[in-house]
Amino acid sequence: MKKLFILVITSLLAFSSCSKKQETSDKTETIDFASIGKTQTIDFKYARQLSIDRYGDYSLITIAGKDSFLLVPEDKSVPKSVPENVTILKQPLDKTYLVSSAVMDLIKTAGAMDSIKFSGTKENDWYIPQAVQAMKEGKIKYAGKYSSPDYELLVKENCTLAIENTMIYHKPAAKEKLEELGIPVLVEHSGYESHPLGRLEWIKLYGILFNKEKEANEYFENKIAEVENIMQSESTGKTVAFFYVTSHGAVNIRKPGDYISKLISLAGGTYIPSHISNEEDNALSTLNMQFEDFYASCLNADIIIYNNNLSDDVKNTEDLINKNSLFADFTAVKTGNVYSAGKQFFQKTTAMTDFLKDIHAVLKGTDGQFESLRKMQ
Repeated sequence: MKKLFILVITSLLAFSSCSKKQETSDKTETIDFASIGKTQTIDFKYARQLSIDRYGDYSLITIAGKDSFLLVPEDKSVPKSVPENVTILKQPLDKTYLVSSAVMDLIKTAGAMDSIKFSGTKENDWYIPQAVQAMKEGKIKYAGKYSSPDYELLVKENCTLAIENTMIYHKPAAKEKLEELGIPVLVEHSGYESHPLGRLEWIKLYGILFNKEKEANEYFENKIAEVENIMQSESTGKTVAFFYVTSHGAVNIRKPGDYISKLISLAGGTYIPSHISNEEDNALSTLNMQFEDFYASCLNADIIIYNNNLSDDVKNTEDLINKNSLFADFTAVKTGNVYSAGKQFFQKTTAMTDFLKDIHAVLKGTDGQFESLRKMQ
């Protein structure tokens, strides 16, 4: 009995000692953020709406020059004296609510899709096979669109982060409610990048957030290496139109400053119509014009690309002419230079370099197996 008593006391003392050491260790780990110096600034080649600075083991993320987040590693404590305007993101962010559909492809490509547990897009509206499968298997649950999140589900299942696009600014109450419930909201601004490949470079952010930095960086550098020579080549002088016909018979085109228009230019083409100004100072990348005006501007375009993003109802040139018989007059229709871009292209952010390569091949007359375009017969 005496030996047993001594053993119990010894165990208790050892446990107490361990607890004190752990407590001391925890106190040591809780440092003052003001005392940490900046140790590195992440280099971005094209992205300008995003900056990331390292402070030792911590990462300070700034989006659009205004929203700041401090990424805290799982094995580190939140520092003291973090500025009030900085939102804490504590890893692991393994129960993320993804509302911005364009981000899924980047996260999937970085190998971090397991961190997405909630979606703002329904299963039937995804064109990324892995996202569709994950929702079918229940690995990702639908948690409502940006304007009406399923707060109960998100709280019940301990959502760790919401990634939104700027549409959330139209519903500020939804953003505020998520934050009140303890769910940090990161509003991505990749759509505001002036260089189209800046959108692709946002993969670096998701690599850092989800501990896939090496994979994300390698992917980005490899994809850029594939198109650097194309971007440095001379213009072909050929004109390209990118559009679709609305249900009212008007033609929806991309503004000259839109990323699609810029990718066409980077590939060596000349986007038309080019005389359109960014009327109305807004973030809309498209505008509608009367068919007569489109006809006058794009009749002699060397290449026309139909945007099948909404309905996917133009399968061939016959379908195009059925939209408006005047398409039969177009030079590109007569020469067989009519192409289509499908719905999946707009959710597959990583396809931008494929689109650039496809456009360049078309401009050079080397039709072949395309990744993001389909030639119409």
